[in-house]
Amino acid sequence: MSDTTTHTAQPTTAGAGTTPPRKPRSGTAVRNTTGGRVFDALNLVLLIALAFVTVLPFLYVIAGSFASESEISARSFFLWPHDVVTDSYDYIFATNTFVRSLIVTIGVTAVGTIIQVALTLSMAYPLAKRYLPGRNLLLNLVIFTMVFSGGMIPTYLIVRELGLLNTYWALILPLAINPFYLIIVKNFFQELPEELQEAARIDGCSEIGVFARVVLPLSKPIIATFSLFYAVAIWNDFMSPLLYIDDASKWTLQMFVRQVTISADMANTMGQLDPNYVPPEQGLKFAVIVVATIPIMLFYPFLQKHFAKGILIGSVKG
Repeated sequence: MSDTTTHTAQPTTAGAGTTPPRKPRSGTAVRNTTGGRVFDALNLVLLIALAFVTVLPFLYVIAGSFASESEISARSFFLWPHDVVTDSYDYIFATNTFVRSLIVTIGVTAVGTIIQVALTLSMAYPLAKRYLPGRNLLLNLVIFTMVFSGGMIPTYLIVRELGLLNTYWALILPLAINPFYLIIVKNFFQELPEELQEAARIDGCSEIGVFARVVLPLSKPIIATFSLFYAVAIWNDFMSPLLYIDDASKWTLQMFVRQVTISADMANTMGQLDPNYVPPEQGLKFAVIVVATIPIMLFYPFLQKHFAKGILIGSVKG
């Protein structure tokens, strides 16, 4: 009895003399120090200031597009016009040149985005397979194009020899695959579970079937992200139509904006509707910038949730 009592009392005595580790309370936030709070406050003020400086010029352009020519000349800077006028917008939307360039830009952006995303995905998927013969050589060639390029003149000569001058394909095919985007998408494909793809192959799917039925449904974040990136690049591109398009009837919206902003004779550029009326020159420049910027900005709220996930997942090296 005494031996048993002594044996059982030993853990009790040892436990009483030892302080057990304190478990953190669930839901308890880590306390921030005074220096941390000051740092957070400075960061917040700095980010608000940067956001304000970034948005301020665009607000001025919007305000100037609704202002009269005399007010634009009299006031060096304002965020709200004294008298709101829509003459510039009425003139823009009534001209055939603007409507035609807008339709051309929408069509080129839609078709170009589909083609560029499809080519990028199609090339990134096989490069994600480590057993692909010549994979390292192909990856090195892709990386080489990120550092070195032929330049403007060789690219123009290739486009001319392929018969793409004065065609919409010249705005799409020369920049069909962005090597930086390609590497990110390739890394994303490498991180997808290989077990799912093997299960699809066991069920009888071909490699194209695995790509279409397994890989693409899992790649919606990365597809949405780079679809927007490609669409913005095509929408804002004016160098390609400047180099490859001589026919004014095939101008994109950015070429139209460029001609309006640098042209001295606004009426001849846009097509005169009324010989006795010329819209305000500065207000017209502001208005075409707003009209060219707003449409592509409307896509950001719908695809914003995919940005962080798509970029972070695809940027991790597999």
